Amino acid sequence: MKNSFSDFYKNKKVLITGHTGFKGSWMALWLLQLGAEVVGYALDPYTERDNFVLSNLPEKVVDIRGDIRDFERFNSVVEKYKPEIIFHLAAQPIVRLSYEIPRETIETNVMGTENVLESFRKSESAKVLVIITSDKAYENKEWIWGYRENDPVGGYDPYSASKGMVELLSSAYMRSFFNPKDFEKHGKVIATVRAGNVIGGGDWAKDRIIPDCIRALEENKPIEIRNPQSVRPWQHVLEPLNGYLLLASKMQDDPAKYSGAWNFGPNPESVITVKEVVEKVIKYYGKGTWKDMSNPAELHEAKLLNLDTSKARFFLGWRPKLNVDEAIQMTVEWYKRYQRGNVDKMCESQISLFVERGKIKKL
Repeated sequence: MKNSFSDFYKNKKVLITGHTGFKGSWMALWLLQLGAEVVGYALDPYTERDNFVLSNLPEKVVDIRGDIRDFERFNSVVEKYKPEIIFHLAAQPIVRLSYEIPRETIETNVMGTENVLESFRKSESAKVLVIITSDKAYENKEWIWGYRENDPVGGYDPYSASKGMVELLSSAYMRSFFNPKDFEKHGKVIATVRAGNVIGGGDWAKDRIIPDCIRALEENKPIEIRNPQSVRPWQHVLEPLNGYLLLASKMQDDPAKYSGAWNFGPNPESVITVKEVVEKVIKYYGKGTWKDMSNPAELHEAKLLNLDTSKARFFLGWRPKLNVDEAIQMTVEWYKRYQRGNVDKMCESQISLFVERGKIKKL
């Protein structure tokens, strides 16, 4: 399996926060394929059907349970295992849930990131830190143009605001302690990465469209859609992970060029409505119906959000590999097959096919 970072991660010690989560589990699987030594720090997985559990990752990585808000616990892990690279994915990731638990959302996402940044600052081994935030970090004016990395951050809801705060905090640490112009003195590099709506196998979180679809389909119920006309940039989970891994492999080579904020989003034709996504899920699943559950009094969620990925395309040579139909087909395939077992082999196969620009129809 060859790509532009195929040898970089071999024998590297990599720490992933949030490795039990959806994106974190796929990141761990990919790094293992690349020959990395993976250490994970996270809370328990959401369900027993999560990708982390079914892929047998507890047996393949150093699997540590801990709350990212616990600085002493997390810092002791960094000190003990001495990672060279840290990918920070641990977060409270759901917009609607942030209305119910705003304080916990802020504490987890902002102070959790502060703990990671401070441990990174103190660590002698860690040289590269990639902090995963969100496209929702932007002050969203719901215009048709994609947001660029230098556009203002903000946030209407507690979740979006927390991700905007994470961007500001990360930028402050970068400029105060890890300024690229002083790289020869400190030897450390920080980047933040922002992705659109990510889909893929093994996600069972509440209030996400793909898990909601699959639960309804498995129970032979209509799929209920809250915001059928909302437009989002949809991409398979491996797309942004490919960007994160590529970015981290280059950051020490040219800190001034590769530190800071980065967008990873799909091609324009993959920016479609929730309704279109649901109809494609039904098509590839082979059955199902949906119904409109729109409610004018519903909690606010942005209707339109898009990213400009020119920076990643120009400076990293990164490009999306899958169109939206391929991404949804690949995702649905996981949910159609997970009950048969050998989920780790299925995930490894999907990663390999993705790296090879995959023959998705042959999954």
